[in-house]
Amino acid sequence: QVQLVESGGGLVQPGGSLRLSCAASGFTFGSYGMGWFRQAPGKEREFVAAVSRSGDNTDYAESVKARCTISRDNAKKTVYLQMNSLKPEDTAVYYCAAVRTRYTSDYLTGQYQYTYWGQGTQVTVSS
Repeated sequence: QVQLVESGGGLVQPGGSLRLSCAASGFTFGSYGMGWFRQAPGKEREFVAAVSRSGDNTDYAESVKARCTISRDNAKKTVYLQMNSLKPEDTAVYYCAAVRTRYTSDYLTGQYQYTYWGQGTQVTVSS
């Protein structure tokens, strides 16, 4: 049974930091590219960050590029999203997702390309 379980969300003040984690099980984690997406109230889900199977290649949405770092630990079957300098507009439910990719260096940014999804973790940035 495939599972992606996000954790690490919560309430943080503007300028603060959070580290989201996503623990994977039920599939061969090292064969999948991983991504983080988010959905704010009343808005469509959007891409945040992606990482290749090897962890060597990453990509970010322009809105978070200077403030977020995606990484993965294949031994722990976990992907992380470190978010710094958080802004109120970062408030959203954050989802991790997995997609099988052909090459270790591949990553994908389109949500409809992803196969497996977690249930999400709420991030609220407010004073």
